[in-house]
Order: sequence, then structure tokens, then C-alpha cells
Amino acid sequence: MPKPPEPGTPAPDFAAPGTLRTDTGPLRGTYRPGERRGSPLVLVFYPGDNTPVCTRQLCSYTSELERFTDLGATVWGISPQGLDSHEQFAARHDLRFPLLADTERAVARAYGVAVPGLGLRRSVFVLDAEGVVRWRHVAVTGLTFRSVDTLTEQIRAAVAGRPRGVPGGDQ
Repeated sequence: MPKPPEPGTPAPDFAAPGTLRTDTGPLRGTYRPGERRGSPLVLVFYPGDNTPVCTRQLCSYTSELERFTDLGATVWGISPQGLDSHEQFAARHDLRFPLLADTERAVARAYGVAVPGLGLRRSVFVLDAEGVVRWRHVAVTGLTFRSVDTLTEQIRAAVAGRPRGVPGGDQ
């Protein structure tokens, strides 16, 4: 199984179906990090829709989404559930960033966060405008998540072009 990409290395590219909740309903499309070059991208791998920790995590990110967008960053959530599940989850909690369906766990495997038989590790990757990993956090147990403050600090560092590495190692 591949290891998570190290800070300072190019992020694996992929194409995954996703959905975005809008005021007029869900908008489905294909999401490719390579098409997001020019601004930071935050990839949030989460184990499941409508689970307690995942719901708190994604709700906290959507409630402060402006802090990400003010830095020019886009947030994408990625989990193994399908688009129908993502659309119900987004509608129930008014999540306002794309949720990508990684039903075959190909993206999770490419990022080294897939766990055979269990799904994936709760993880966050901050990519800079060129698609280089500038920061990552890969949880061992996934019972907690990185705060908006932590992520926006890492985005600021990525925008400034300063690789921050992995503070305290992966947890």
C-alpha cells in the first residue's frame, strides 16, 4: 500500500465524481486536482457520511468556509460513500463544499490513507497552487480532527511558499 505523499512532493492527481450543494439543488461533476492549479486545495478524507466525528468535522469546516475562501483555498471532502449519500448528508447539514465519492477507494489508496477492510484514515492534505503537498495530517484512530485554525495556518504557509512539514508527525 502506498504511503501518504510527503510534504514538498507533488500530490497524486485523480478524477472523482462529486456533488456540491447549491441554493438550487445538488450540482454533480467530476473533480480533478490538476484542474485547480493556481490556488490552494484542501483535501479532507473522512470515513463516512452522517457519522458523529465526520459530521462535526465537516460542519465546522463549512461554518467557517469563508476563512478558507478568503485565503483563495478550496475544500473538498472525500469518502467512500456514493453521490446520493453525499447529497443527503450535504442537504441535512448544509455543507457547502464539494463531497467526492471514492467508492472504490482509489483516491484513498493513491494518498496512502486506505485501510483494507475498514475504509480510510481521517486525513487532511493541504496542496499549494502548483499541486504540491505542503502539509498533511493522517490520523491513526480518527477520533479527532484538525481545526479550522490549524488548516488556515497551513494554507497561509502554503500561499507564502513555505513548506511546513508534518508538525509532531502523523497521528
